[in-house]
Amino acid sequence: MPALRLLAVCTAVVAVGGAALASAAPPAPSTPATPGIACGPGSLPEKTQGRAPRADVETGRYAKGYTCNVTEVSRTGRTGGYRVERYVDSSGNECAYYDTTLLWPTSVADQGTEGPGTYVLDMKDPARPVVTAVLRSPAFQSPHESMRLNQERGLLAAVMAYPTTQPGQVDVYDVSQDCRTPQLLSSTPMGVLGHEGGFAPDGLTYYVGSLYFRTLTAIDLTEPRAPKPVWTTTDYEPHGVSVSADGNTLYMAEAAFDDGSGFSGLTVLDVTQVQQRVPNPEVPVVSRTTWDTVSTPQNATPFTSGGKPYVFEIDEFGSGAQIGAARIISMKDPQKPKVVSDLRLEVNREELQGDDLEADPGNDQAFQGYQGHYCSLPSRVDPKVVACTFIMSGLRVFDISDVTKPREIAYHNRPLVPGTGTNPEKAGSFAMSAPAYDERTGDIWYSDGNSGFYVVRLTGPAKRTRFAGSTVLPGN
Repeated sequence: MPALRLLAVCTAVVAVGGAALASAAPPAPSTPATPGIACGPGSLPEKTQGRAPRADVETGRYAKGYTCNVTEVSRTGRTGGYRVERYVDSSGNECAYYDTTLLWPTSVADQGTEGPGTYVLDMKDPARPVVTAVLRSPAFQSPHESMRLNQERGLLAAVMAYPTTQPGQVDVYDVSQDCRTPQLLSSTPMGVLGHEGGFAPDGLTYYVGSLYFRTLTAIDLTEPRAPKPVWTTTDYEPHGVSVSADGNTLYMAEAAFDDGSGFSGLTVLDVTQVQQRVPNPEVPVVSRTTWDTVSTPQNATPFTSGGKPYVFEIDEFGSGAQIGAARIISMKDPQKPKVVSDLRLEVNREELQGDDLEADPGNDQAFQGYQGHYCSLPSRVDPKVVACTFIMSGLRVFDISDVTKPREIAYHNRPLVPGTGTNPEKAGSFAMSAPAYDERTGDIWYSDGNSGFYVVRLTGPAKRTRFAGSTVLPGN
């Protein structure tokens, strides 16, 4: 795949550490496509789950997009990035935050008078979002996958980042008083190197990971105007990280930069001493687990369903049997995690990959393709659905009320018609962002690098009055 070719180039400029030990991988479940449900009235369904074929360009079908059980409420801008966050401040203002570039500064030509940066939207009327501010501090110009909002304290943080890495400039904003006009509290080089990030739910610690240079750093934000590092390690290849509700356990999607060495999978660390601010903390490994179909683990988030502990993990990129897709992992025994189900599309099946698929618009571009990239849960307690971006397949929504039998219930894919953008090489969807949820309206927010920020509403058989049994948003 094109993504792998570009990553191979990147490997030439970074060092890779030695192989890591892991517990034996449990047998992976079979990996057929996740079954879907019927598409209701008004849908524009796909012929093959997840695919936007070149043949549809010639007939004009491609320009209509592909939808199932969703209504498009609004679209803002023409670019997007890797994260979408939602926050309601103390006065009741509702805001969205989304980074606007996949690869800074290549999106500038499509950003008009607003220019590059992270956009702040007033979401009072989801049909007409209003840009109220553009965050242009160093980290928020190019946060890559690191932007996080902590609900507990109303802090928005990011580290300066890139698909490879950047100097770890960490910027922190206060959004608690008026989410429409974030206030910059600090901009400091405390993150060592940047790529990904994650908050402890209490908002006192922000973790920065840089997988290609093997750095994981914990930053104390007790005083957000004066951040300070309290722990760093080069023992892992950290991608996305999430932290347990008590702050004592870190769930890391670890991705070996070189398939021939290192470890790719889920790494669980005991960060109790970091949370307690013990000097020179010891951080033991709880477990390391991989699976047969692993590609590049992207993010891993803990949750409970029916009182039982799980982790929702998604891989990115890949090809063949090792293609980016999602899975639910049982943490009943935290020392022996076990994959209980997979979430993937028909277009991800190994037997469908070939020259015909490679000809689809966008599939010849680096980092694009028919793979998973990012998911986010609406709650860490009894989530009923999960929304994911699958790059050229757009936004996909799954019912996970039964964690062992997920079903796809909706999708929204608005591919860019070849030749209609400012860059003639741009085509297809480039949906890479972790979505956000507005349970009040039943809306899901996400961004597409080729076409902007979307608000979509579940309809028909996919309509839900609740996204989760209990809404708990710990800030990651």
